[in-house]
Amino acid sequence: MRKLLHLSDLHFGRVDTDLVDGLHAIAQRLQPDLIAVSGDLTQRAKVHEFAAARRFLESLRAPKVVVPGNHDVPLYNVFARFVDPLRRYRRYIGAVIEPTFMDEEIVVVGVNTARSMTFKGGRINAQQARIARAAFCDAGARVRVLVTHHPFHFRAARDRDLVRRASMALDHLKECMPDVLLAGHMHAHEIGTTAQRYDLEGKSGIVVQAGTATSTRGRGERNSFNMLHIDAETVTVWRYDWDPALRSFVPGDPTLYRRSDATWNEVGK
Repeated sequence: MRKLLHLSDLHFGRVDTDLVDGLHAIAQRLQPDLIAVSGDLTQRAKVHEFAAARRFLESLRAPKVVVPGNHDVPLYNVFARFVDPLRRYRRYIGAVIEPTFMDEEIVVVGVNTARSMTFKGGRINAQQARIARAAFCDAGARVRVLVTHHPFHFRAARDRDLVRRASMALDHLKECMPDVLLAGHMHAHEIGTTAQRYDLEGKSGIVVQAGTATSTRGRGERNSFNMLHIDAETVTVWRYDWDPALRSFVPGDPTLYRRSDATWNEVGK
């Protein structure tokens, strides 16, 4: 079994320091095998925001797969936005913007969906989908995890909030279908499956949305993050919510998914 900590939408530059401290404390206690961060590390892609995000990530003792979000592309610096939009991200967070991780049990592939031409939306292209498919097809019996900022599915989302060309990408990926798809962007937690939106010839993956862990822009939800326990046949997801009275993140009830051939189904439904 692997323990994966899923963070998203940290938004350094507009954070609550109590939340940052609380997240650091519980992340150390949970001792994940891997941390996945699904984008928007900063509020406005400024140097001091990236520096703060880097210090925080470096304080967490676990391997990491981190991808950019649309807020990690400069908004007001037009030259930087279109000439080298992720220069500061590569300098402070990581030179590789689409990292992968693989061990004996899981393979995790990060895909950058942030684009200069859109201020909020995201996109995946055919080449990215083919590269991810190759990594997943080479993974053997390992559990396959895809990390993007923009979601493939969210029940209440408008199409423009989902990653563009999602159907095309999943058509490529279904040959070696990701078992878990991690994303953020919506500042809201949700768990479901790709089968709720896409027909993938009987295959499906678990869609796990993270809320914002540390930003003051909660959009009516409590700050939260996800903890996943992953093995070959089951995936269990815990949502951890911030409790202001306890000044700590506390877990809710777990949601369990079990594999059945090429599909994943929630146990108890």
